[in-house]
Amino acid sequence: MRRPFSLLAGVLLAGALTVSAVPAASAADGDGGFTIKDPRIKESSGLAASRRHPGVYWTHNDSGYGPQIYAVDGRTGETVATVTLSGIGEPRDVEAISIGPDDQIYVGDIGDNRGGTWPYVWIYRLPEPKELKDQTIRATQYVVKYEDGPRDAESMVVHPRTGRVYIIDKNEDGGHLYEGPAELSPSGTNIFRPIAPVDLWATDAALSPDGTRLAVRGYFGGILYDWNGGRIKRIGRLQVPLQAQGESLTYSADGSKLLYGSEGAGSSVVAYDAPGAGKKDGAPSSRDDGAGSGGSGADGSGGLGTGTLAAAVVAVVAVLGLGRLLRRRR
Repeated sequence: MRRPFSLLAGVLLAGALTVSAVPAASAADGDGGFTIKDPRIKESSGLAASRRHPGVYWTHNDSGYGPQIYAVDGRTGETVATVTLSGIGEPRDVEAISIGPDDQIYVGDIGDNRGGTWPYVWIYRLPEPKELKDQTIRATQYVVKYEDGPRDAESMVVHPRTGRVYIIDKNEDGGHLYEGPAELSPSGTNIFRPIAPVDLWATDAALSPDGTRLAVRGYFGGILYDWNGGRIKRIGRLQVPLQAQGESLTYSADGSKLLYGSEGAGSSVVAYDAPGAGKKDGAPSSRDDGAGSGGSGADGSGGLGTGTLAAAVVAVVAVLGLGRLLRRRR
């Protein structure tokens, strides 16, 4: 994926705010957050909670790596299985992973490092293994095109009830939710059509286990939507931790947590309570009136709490100072 220079500010901010961004949570059930310990996972770019194996999360590397996905134990951060996909071509830019009905894993090879010039992208589907061990599993490969032309994307979700696949394109000015056909065809081209705007520079998304909420994250913020049959309606802002390069998001298997991941060796996955979880009326805890510490505009920027403001100012000053120094050396 492309890494714009503007992310330098995010990296410094994340470093300054690391302690305050991580909430206190118990990891006894594997859903309280963890650190990925496998040195092979250098660019974790997608995250999905296992249905078969409680407390286990599937992830994968970004572009330039092989056709592998990894099962990570949320209690320890250790890899407990490596699955190699067979029956597919060489992956180009894998950016997303999701689990649909019947314990089917969907892997989205949907990124476009060329800025939206590839005429098609791919989705791979394979059954989630019953036993966690290193193994090779044959996958089904689907060819995907967009109705309105090629584009970059990093977010893919599969509806937990219908199995329909959706993609959100990545655009600094905000993207769109694209709907795939009711059933993907392994022999033809699958056309995805835009059905709703998404007001975020989206790097990942996740549907709640009951299929009623869509959470979308950017680098520095997120938005919660009512699913509404795919004609999404904005509910409010999500509290998103500031991370060096936040590119993954998933609900825990029971829907009580939202877990946010980042690229980088030894990266941390941060867990927050999912808005509305455990509430009888299902009302979200995030609102568009500024409640909570996460906010977002189309660029994925988020609000900062008062306890972290000083650190944020220091980081911003550092970025500005570096910029001036670079200009003087030109």
